[in-house]
Formats: sequence, C-alpha cells, structure tokens
Amino acid sequence: MKVIEKTGKTVEEAVGQALQDLGVSIDDVEVEVIEEPSKGILGLFGAKPAKVKVVFKEGAKEKAVDLLKDIIKSMDLRVDLDVVERKEFITINMKGPELGILIGRRGETLDALQFLINLSVNKNQEVRRKIIIDVEGYRNRREETLQKLALKLANKARQRGRSVVLEPMSSQERRIIHTALQGRDDIYTFSEGDEPYRKIIISPKK
Repeated sequence: MKVIEKTGKTVEEAVGQALQDLGVSIDDVEVEVIEEPSKGILGLFGAKPAKVKVVFKEGAKEKAVDLLKDIIKSMDLRVDLDVVERKEFITINMKGPELGILIGRRGETLDALQFLINLSVNKNQEVRRKIIIDVEGYRNRREETLQKLALKLANKARQRGRSVVLEPMSSQERRIIHTALQGRDDIYTFSEGDEPYRKIIISPKK
C-alpha cells in the first residue's frame, strides 16, 4: 500500500500533486484531508496550506506484481515482467535468463507459484480475479505439446483397441487433454485417482 502526504494552497492542489507523484488517477486512491487551508489574519499572518493524505488502493494487478517481485528478489533472479490485464483475467509473463527454476518439473513450480499468487491476491475479496503466471510463454508451448500427445495416444488406443493410461497431471493439464479429444467419436476420456496422482484414461469406444 502506497501512502503519500502533500500540501497545497487548496485541497485540490495538494491532491493533484499527490496523484502526479503516484502516477495514478483519483479513482485509484482514497483521500483524507488532514488539514484544511487557512488564510490567517487579513490573509497574511498565520496562513496554513491544505494538507492531505492520499492512499493508493492496490488492485489485483498491483498486488500480484508486488508479491511476484518480492519472491523474485528473494531468489536473486533477474526478471522482466510483461503484464496484460483483461476483464476475465490478468496474465504476468516473466522473461529473463535461467528461469527454469521457476518452471520446475513439468511446470509444477510454476503452478504452485500461480496458486499462491491467486490465493494471496483474492484473499477477503468479494470479486475474485484469475491471475495467470507464465515464464517465457511456457504455458502455450506446454499446451501444444499436450494437445499433440493427446492425439497420438488417442490414435494408439483406437488402433490397439485398449485403454491408454497417462501419467498423473494437474487439473489444468488434464483439462487440456479432455478438451483436445472431446470431439472424437471413436474414443472417450475420463479421470481416475486422487490428487496429486489423478490421471487420464483414454479408451476406445466399442
């Protein structure tokens, strides 16, 4: 939370200076008037400027970025953040050298990081915002890989006439597999097992 105090000849002037320093609009802040301006005696003696306290109300994007920066700093990594905010979700794509540590095995570290960011940002919020955390476009590449794998294993199940069991995946990755194959009329998919070992079965239709 960013807080700044400013003075000015009028309350409006003081608030305007605070907004300029923060680089935000009036809709992004809460204003507390600490002291009203006073003209003093005959407008000369004892005159006092207006004094205000302006508090920047962090939105989901700002909270997510600040938290992510703290985590990155603690890991001593050099990372640039590319943030895109849409109505439905916010995407933060991290770019930089040697960021494999943030992805982890099959994206497990990245998924855990995304889960923690979402949990923190949406805590006690009436309106939840979905935060997608990515590294160098990894999620798109992984999705393409899973889609190709789904088609390959679906064909294998059909040709051999028996089910193919995939390795355990996250719910997000299982959804990609199910979606990739939902239009097929020669096979069907379902999941079985408990998290985090839940896996997809691809079976041929009789």
